[in-house]
Amino acid sequence: MPVPIPEALAAHGDAAVTKTAQVRTQPLRYLLLSALAGAFVGIAVVLLLSVGGPFAAAASPFAKLIMGAVFGVALTLVVFAGAELFTGNVMVMLQGLMARRVSGRDLALVWVGSLVGNIVGSIGFAALVHGGGTLDGGPGAALVASLTAAKDAASGPQLLWRSVLCNLLVCLGLWMAARTKSDVAKLVVLWWALLAFIASGFEHSIANATLFSIGVFEGSADWSMLVRNLAWTVPGNVLGGGLLVGLAYGWVGRPVTTPPTPNVVASPAAAPTTPAVAEREPVPA
Repeated sequence: MPVPIPEALAAHGDAAVTKTAQVRTQPLRYLLLSALAGAFVGIAVVLLLSVGGPFAAAASPFAKLIMGAVFGVALTLVVFAGAELFTGNVMVMLQGLMARRVSGRDLALVWVGSLVGNIVGSIGFAALVHGGGTLDGGPGAALVASLTAAKDAASGPQLLWRSVLCNLLVCLGLWMAARTKSDVAKLVVLWWALLAFIASGFEHSIANATLFSIGVFEGSADWSMLVRNLAWTVPGNVLGGGLLVGLAYGWVGRPVTTPPTPNVVASPAAAPTTPAVAEREPVPA
């Protein structure tokens, strides 16, 4: 049986408090955890490029399915290794704010800290991949060029709505994982959610940070393309994960207050009557 929604919301409230304490008292450690999350998503991006490149080069109809099937490693690493992913924090911090466990300033600190750390980790991991020549001259490099060109050709509103749908699925995966107690169940729900978002072609801001960074290092993209993409996908990810999942379930799981039942006072006419007992005449001795 899934964990009840109020119990999962309480756990996210506790998590929001913990994240706030980390970013306030140990900002460097928090930034490191955020950078690790960016690198973990980057691992999934490079895996996607490596295994999906040959399928894309062959114009296989299974290319997107294969790429989606392997991308689940991203949230698996984030959840089980422990890292701070911006797109997941969108949901958790809004639910903590809704429960009045954290303030708006706390939310902003965690969002900004995790976003900056994620982008730094993504760029750093992309530099390592380029330095190792992992994708040089192979179908993965060609896939980087085609993906970055397609994303840059999309209009701003298209990127926005695709990123809304993306983080809807990512946060649904994390929300379902929070409602399970089995590690196997967590792996399954995370995998399905990421398969859906990758195979559907939606936009994840942190995954795009790695993809465009690789493109910059490989010479098929530039930094302005990344900045433009993030300008549309970050707000979209906030709307999808925050509004459609975080606040929606925060509202559904809030305590329900029922109005008190009014006291009904019976009128004297309605009160039951007790028949009077006639006074008996004294019996002569």
